[in-house]
Parts: sequence; structure tokens; C-alpha cells
Amino acid sequence: MPKSPAERRRYHHGDLERALVATAIKIIAAEGVEGLTLRRVGTEIGVSRTALYRHFDHKAALVAKIAADGFRLLGETLKRVRANAPAAADDTLEVMAAAHVHFAAANPSYYATMFGGFLKDWRAYPELMQQADAARGEVAEAVREAQRHGLISGGDPVLIADVMWALTFGIARLGASHHLGEHPAPVEALAVRGIRWVSDGSA
Repeated sequence: MPKSPAERRRYHHGDLERALVATAIKIIAAEGVEGLTLRRVGTEIGVSRTALYRHFDHKAALVAKIAADGFRLLGETLKRVRANAPAAADDTLEVMAAAHVHFAAANPSYYATMFGGFLKDWRAYPELMQQADAARGEVAEAVREAQRHGLISGGDPVLIADVMWALTFGIARLGASHHLGEHPAPVEALAVRGIRWVSDGSA
């Protein structure tokens, strides 16, 4: 229900941006990114087009903001997993992969904007690029740490991390779209096994 003029005036600059993003996430959850429009978001929370455009001048800018927030949250999740792992733990990368898959399942609206291919040029959105690089960088740092302790073989840690990132992402997307068949293992367990294979070839 649109808000009254008095309610509209209660929004401060930062509050309005947060409200716009939160409303957009709800719309994406119900109708997908395809169902998201700036007009719909503005109508939902009862703000003028002028106020809306001060924050997001087109849909892509709003999608980029949601995606950046999603990568930030994913990065924080991966960083927390690394921080809580015992020193030289040989399963840190596996736990990080499981956490990534769990994040995807728990935050489908964020994940859809992060990896849905809705933005043509990420270079136009510096915050998005920064947060995406930081999240992926957590995996690279974990690979470097594992290499320092002799837990995985040498090689370019960034390349190894990118392979692990791609594998985890693929399992997360396939699990979310129910394209993993009737495999009895949970999606998180498949991610763990995949990372284990990349790390040392064991099953």
C-alpha cells in the first residue's frame, strides 16, 4: 500500500536507499528480476519518481546495487568461515564451498542478481566489481594458506581459486534449479566433494 506524504518524509537519504533495495528484493523473490521495475518499487513504498531517481536512475543501477550487497554478504560469510577455521585446517576450502552453496540457497534473490547475467557491463559499477573481487579473493587467500601449509599442490592460487569458485557456483545454480537429478547427497556435500577433487584428487 503506498505510503502517505507524512510517511514519505520520514525517509532519510540512507534509509530510502535501504528501503528501495529491500522492496526490490521482495519483488525479485516473488517475480524474478524480470518482474522488477523502478516504478513498481517506488509505488510499493510510496515515493516520488524524483526521489527514486536520486538513488537509481535506471533498473540496472538498482540490480547492480543488490548484486554488490549480495557479494558483500557472501564475502563476509566466506571470511568468517576462514577466520573460524583452525590453523592449517585441511578442510577450510571445503567448508567455504559448503557455505557458498548454503548462501545461494538461503538468498536466492541476491544470488539471482549476482550471477543472472542481467548487467551488460560490470565495469560501469565499481562497487559491484570491488565486492565481487573481494568475495572471490577470500577463496584465493584460502588457497594460498593451504599451499603454505602443504595441504594442496602448488600452482597459481588465483587460477585454482577461480576453478573452485566456478565449480561451487555451478553446483549451487544446478541445485537451485533442481538439475542435479536424483543424487542422494545434499548440494553442500557435492560442493565439498568437488573441492576435495580439485585439491588432491581424492574421493
